[in-house]
Amino acid sequence: MINENFNIETVSITEEIKEHLNEVIGLLGEDTSREGLLKTPERSAKAMKFLTEGYEMDPMQILQSAIFNENYNEMVIVKDIELYSLCEHHMLPFFGKAHIAYIPNGKIVGLSKIPRVVDIFARRLQVQERLTEQILDCINDALQPEGVAVVIEASHMCMMMRGVQKQNSTTTTSGFRGSFKETDTRNEFLKLITARLS
Repeated sequence: MINENFNIETVSITEEIKEHLNEVIGLLGEDTSREGLLKTPERSAKAMKFLTEGYEMDPMQILQSAIFNENYNEMVIVKDIELYSLCEHHMLPFFGKAHIAYIPNGKIVGLSKIPRVVDIFARRLQVQERLTEQILDCINDALQPEGVAVVIEASHMCMMMRGVQKQNSTTTTSGFRGSFKETDTRNEFLKLITARLS
């Protein structure tokens, strides 16, 4: 069933963002009545709502909707998960890949839910460090596994387009819980996410 109040609120917020963006475009020195810019505030407002829709979603609920009892107790890895987010400092994009693993403790989760969790946290104003921790903690809390590992590799437009302008730089963050704090387990995970299986 469609939540009409939610839809009305979303339209209202989008309209407000649109008006502010129109002002910003004018303040930048552009002619807001120019043909190419007439619909830009509306398109940009809709894009901004989409890129931050993670605020309206519950990642824990997503995971809990697909947890199954299973005796499997070896490492489960979902790697090369594309992610796109907005840096909260400049509201410029950062993008890359997340690699996630967990070792079940009697429960597994539907594999598609792990990328969903990444999307939910990424579609907020973020810093990569916090994004890594949020994904890690959510999976750990929902599954109570033997261990969880998250590695994110990303390129940040705030470094590439402005400031130091280092186009080839990437940032890697990692987080480990439980058995992944053990060197052998962590090294196995890191080896597997860099391997290309034929």
